[in-house]
Amino acid sequence: MIQKSLRIASLLLACAPVVQGADEARRTVLWGEVATEVDPAPDASSDLWVTTADLTRATGFALKPQGVCREELCVPIPKARKAEFLSGRSKVARFNLSAFARLLEQPVAFDATVRVWYFGPRPDQQGAVLASLQAPDFTLPDVEGKKHSLADFRGKKVLLVTWASW
Repeated sequence: MIQKSLRIASLLLACAPVVQGADEARRTVLWGEVATEVDPAPDASSDLWVTTADLTRATGFALKPQGVCREELCVPIPKARKAEFLSGRSKVARFNLSAFARLLEQPVAFDATVRVWYFGPRPDQQGAVLASLQAPDFTLPDVEGKKHSLADFRGKKVLLVTWASW
């Protein structure tokens, strides 16, 4: 999952110039390793409301009578909070994807400048990667520009030093 998150972050940076030139109203959803353009809801909201068709295209989840389902996973929508997740105010039914991520305790990030929503791995998906204690493979250039992959050092002791400005 961490490796996928690194790839997603790279994808986000790579998509930014493309998204900026795209239709101003469209949004990009990064879910897993897939980037999907979706139409925003006509109403202004700090949450991401998508059509049910875009929900399936972007995430693989589909709205069913028993809840929001994908393969063997089916998440029931709390009856008392149904209006928080579903909207039928327009001709097209809309689903609140960011509220769904909060329900799943899934990390969400939104960049308003490029109109990109990133949905990180669910907590149930993070545990397997962290339990393995194995760093994901990645490739970075050294100060001379020569690229090195972490896989090149498998079996050797490696000290990873990271830094972020945020």
